[in-house]
Amino acid sequence: MSVEEHKKEAPDIVQCMVITVSDTRTKETDKSGAYISDALQEDNHVVKDHMIVIDDKLKIKAAVRHGMERNDVDAILINGGTGVAARDVTIESVTPLFDKGLPGFGEIFRMLSYTEDIGSAAILSRAEAGVAANTIIFAMPGSSGAVKLAMNKLIIPEIQHLVREVRKDL
Repeated sequence: MSVEEHKKEAPDIVQCMVITVSDTRTKETDKSGAYISDALQEDNHVVKDHMIVIDDKLKIKAAVRHGMERNDVDAILINGGTGVAARDVTIESVTPLFDKGLPGFGEIFRMLSYTEDIGSAAILSRAEAGVAANTIIFAMPGSSGAVKLAMNKLIIPEIQHLVREVRKDL
């Protein structure tokens, strides 16, 4: 079966949860989280929840687990906390939860960042994706440019296909 055939079998609507990891952003100043929500809704997906969580491993894990336990969430999209600073702990919080990693997301994200946006600074990105408890999880940097790149070039084009693949044997 071709990729096009898979995509035809994919659900029309994906139910999502958006998590912004930040010590400083509020709902009013969370431009990246707002962009993620808007991009999903413009593509006819549903944002079931949008929360801001501080850079704390336990709080990040709790928020992601909450999304994984919900029957009305197919995908969790996280922005922020993916850098190399000491307080950037999103990747360390999320990747241990993965049943399966999706290394292509981070690899292609960094390649696109390098060629289209930030050049060699792309090596600082630790964007990751995976599947945990039949829920797709994306962890992307919190900058507006990074979020736009991830959403427009990778996530929006494939999120329905990913849901189809994760759920096809259930």
